This record gives sequence, C-alpha cells and structure tokens, in this order.
Amino acid sequence: MATQVPSADIGFSADKVVEVINPAGAGDFVLVCEHASHRIPAELNGLGLSDAAARSHIAWDPGALALAREMARALAAPLVATTVSRLVYDCNRPPEAADATPEVSEIYEVPGNRKLSAALRAVRVDAIYRPFRRTLSGVIDARAAAGVSPAVVTVHSFTPVWFGQPRKVQIGVLHDSDTRLADALLQRLHAANGMTIARNQPYGPEDGVTHTLRDQAVPRGLPNVMLEVRNDLIADDAGVSRIADLILPCLTQALADVGAAPADA
Repeated sequence: MATQVPSADIGFSADKVVEVINPAGAGDFVLVCEHASHRIPAELNGLGLSDAAARSHIAWDPGALALAREMARALAAPLVATTVSRLVYDCNRPPEAADATPEVSEIYEVPGNRKLSAALRAVRVDAIYRPFRRTLSGVIDARAAAGVSPAVVTVHSFTPVWFGQPRKVQIGVLHDSDTRLADALLQRLHAANGMTIARNQPYGPEDGVTHTLRDQAVPRGLPNVMLEVRNDLIADDAGVSRIADLILPCLTQALADVGAAPADA
C-alpha cells in the first residue's frame, strides 16, 4: 500500500506536467488532451497500483494523444496535453471535485489517493492543474491576439467494457451549455458513416466531464466540443488514421456550418 508523501518531498515543481505540441499552429482550432499520459511521478510510488492497473484505461486515455497529434497536424492546431496521469490529478476536473484525485476508478482502488489530506490535494492542484489551466488559457489567448477565435476541441478515449458491460457506442460527441459545434458535428458525422455515434455518451455534462469546455471555451463564447472515441478503434496507427480521416473533414465542415452563430450559453 502506498503511503502519503509529505508535500515537501513530492518535487512536482521540477516535473513538466503540461506540453504544447505544434505551438506555432495557426489554424482555427485549439486541441486539448487532458488524459494523454499514464506517468505517475516516482515520488508517489505508483499510487500503490499494480503495473497493469497503472497502465490501464483508469490511468489515461489510450490512443487519445496519438489521435490528437494527428488532428493537430492536419488542422495546423496547437495541442495542449498533460504529461501526468489523471489519477495523480485529473485536469478535466476543478479543484473542488472529489474525482480530481479519485480513491476508486471503475473497479480499481487507488491506495495513494485514499483519504488524501487537503494539504496534499492542494499540492497537486498547484503543481498540475494550475499550470495546465494557465498554459491552455495562454494558448487560446495567443490565438485571439492573432485575430483568430479558435474552436476548442478536447480529445478523449473510453474503454469498450465498463464494469463488465460492453459499450456499443463508438464515438461520443459531448457538449456543455453551448451546443453549436456539437450539433453541427453530429449532423456531419451521421451523414458521413455508419458508425454508432451518440450525443453526450458514454458520459455527459452531468458527470462533470465537460469542465475544460465550461472553464475555457464557454466564457469566451468560443465554439467547442469534446470527442470520446472507443479506445479499441484507435489502438494502433491504422486505427488512428481511420478515425482521424473520419472526424477531420466533418469537424472542419461543422465549424464552417457554425460560422458566426451566437452561443446560447
């Protein structure tokens, strides 16, 4: 069982917890991958997890970074990605959310997060979430300063089996209060292919998964959407290319459809 590490010994300040990929991207999108890595800093002793659990879907979104990278390349978009496991701190959750440092994820207990003190939670917030948030805000603001009001797209994956139950959904298109881009993208995707695509599945805003959209895009009035792709579909390069080839034209067409339509947020 992992023990809590005194905050003075965590050493996150020396860790790079966020990276910007394709920072010079001058397109119409800013991409985000909040669950890009399963890395757990050595000071946290693997959070007490087995090696298999620490590399499973509970620790990150397998395939999501590869898909986001391909999308960033094709869209000439900057991509903001975390480099620390969401089990250490989930950057798609606000500091007050209990599941920002979950004690249990699906069927797995996370011993290193059990009864985490307020002080240690604060260390993780300051060391991981706040740098991520500042970095993403800076990237969006830089695009605005260049005369572009970018669409914000967050890229995620989900496990095909959840609590023993298979999931039929293959691609989820999620939104918070601003539905403009999601509405247009769903229409384009449904017209383009025969895959099982659903709105706000396998999660929705009621599950707290749209924090980045709500925090970064909605207040700025920027078109935004969250993509969830079943991770067996992007388990290798061929799968990543197939899904990117499906999503990319639909996404660019959806943004053109949205145009200057006002937000309802």
